[in-house]
Amino acid sequence: MKRDYYSDSIANFRVTSANEILGILVKGSGGFSVEPTQRDAWLEEIGILKEVLSDRQGSIYFEYAIPRMGKRIDVVLLIGSVIFVLEFKVGEREFTSYALNQAWDYALDLKNFHETSRDYSIAPIVIATKARATAPIISTTAHRDRVLTPIRCNVEQIRPVIESVLGFTDGASIDPTEWESGRYSPTPTIIEAAMALYNNHSVTDISRSDAAAINLTVTSETILEIIQSARANSFKAICFVTGVPGAGKTLVGLNIATQRRDETNDLYSVYLMKPNVPGTYNRHLTSWREKRILPTSISLSRSF
Repeated sequence: MKRDYYSDSIANFRVTSANEILGILVKGSGGFSVEPTQRDAWLEEIGILKEVLSDRQGSIYFEYAIPRMGKRIDVVLLIGSVIFVLEFKVGEREFTSYALNQAWDYALDLKNFHETSRDYSIAPIVIATKARATAPIISTTAHRDRVLTPIRCNVEQIRPVIESVLGFTDGASIDPTEWESGRYSPTPTIIEAAMALYNNHSVTDISRSDAAAINLTVTSETILEIIQSARANSFKAICFVTGVPGAGKTLVGLNIATQRRDETNDLYSVYLMKPNVPGTYNRHLTSWREKRILPTSISLSRSF
């Protein structure tokens, strides 16, 4: 499945006319009427990147799909060992927290759910085209996952920012063909997971990622060991399972609950999940930085 509206090598991108690239973008979007603001934004992004990438080799992707989020990254660049996630804010003078979180979310999604992005550095960059120049800050996060913190820059700073990021990171160059073929593997939805588990499948069977299956199995087994130990030694325990959205926290909880759903057993478990209430719960979950520490709670009604 083609995930982008337009993709090519940077070398070919440079020599292809802006109008031809625009035509491919419009066709990729479904061939429907494109709003003038979107058309103008694409043309400005194309013009900017033709100049910025005049001496670079690699690959370029416009409107790269993020299926789990139902959104598209404005531009992805594969240069050297780095995946650049570019979020353009055409005509903007400020770097809003929404824009910075948006770019970071895209980078985290690639890191956690796109197979061939996991081993590379990912640099989310927000480009406010009318912003005043500020000193870009290039740094890693406390999670040490090779995802950089969102970088702010205007048009004139894109070239030096790319150069600085390439000097800041290391690793083998990305093979674009291999990268494009990577599976996008988020964990199942809660409905899919519940149906599978109640039909006696395991987390390994229903996880869509081999690495995720191992992590989910280990996490479930660890929690079960804690339950058994608490019961045998008469102490109380609370388990917090953390991870990015889609990592499988809900799946772990469901797995534990379905394994312990015999109401006649003194280890009978109940799965409780806080409802998604608009205006209260969601208001406090504006970014993955907050979501990634949100635990899934497992209530063990008769365990201790």
